[in-house]
Amino acid sequence: MGRMIFFALIAIALVLFALGVADDYEGGLAIHPMDQFIVTPLFGDGPVHWYTPTNVTLWMALGVLSILALMVLGTRGRAVIPSRSQSIAELAYGFVRKMVEDVAGKDALPFFPYIFTLFLFIVSANFLGLIPGSFTTTSHIAVTAVLAMAVFLTVTIVGFVKNGAGFLSLFWVSSAPLALRPILAIIEVISYFVRPVSHSIRLAGNLMAGHAVLKVFAGFAGVMGVAGIAPIVGIMAIYGLEVLVSFIQAYVFTILTCVYLKDALHPHH
Repeated sequence: MGRMIFFALIAIALVLFALGVADDYEGGLAIHPMDQFIVTPLFGDGPVHWYTPTNVTLWMALGVLSILALMVLGTRGRAVIPSRSQSIAELAYGFVRKMVEDVAGKDALPFFPYIFTLFLFIVSANFLGLIPGSFTTTSHIAVTAVLAMAVFLTVTIVGFVKNGAGFLSLFWVSSAPLALRPILAIIEVISYFVRPVSHSIRLAGNLMAGHAVLKVFAGFAGVMGVAGIAPIVGIMAIYGLEVLVSFIQAYVFTILTCVYLKDALHPHH
């Protein structure tokens, strides 16, 4: 298994090296690592409107199709001895369900389908973005901000529906000295409304930074030609790290969603 992963990393590094050689560096070391994040129309070269099919649209659709392939086609046999795809689907299901139950409690399980969908979408988008020449949709703040705002609005509405005005006790630290409680309440309110910002930037920023570094190393390898062995080794190391980061960031986004949901269901300090 370890040998297979090693050879896979070598193959991906060579592909990135080839892309680096084929790229246009405008007569020297002029690497543009942020060009890979430009949103472009799928058809033609006109302006991008809200209804224009773009590379973001394509790769988000591929992410949804990959989830359907795994969770619907991969589990349709419902075998007692599961196939690989069924095993992955069952592991993902059990992993997220246990996370929701452990972090937010059993009364949060009705929200499990929503949280599970979030996790699958983010992790599929992250891993699809690791394919050389693809587009990482979750590296765009516009995508992650929508996901974070959906979580923010959901937990806020749930908090008020379930607890009424009692939800405001989330901002009142009753265990603190009375003189400090108003100050802490202001801090809690600010931190609460900053949640969607940090929630979205954390995911987009980590993925954008990692892919930009990969592009830089691929560019160095392309410029150096046959002498680019050091950048190729660097690409292998960074790519292996990016695989880990892609899963960790999906996990962090999901577990923070569970934490916020716990605050909505049980707001009392």
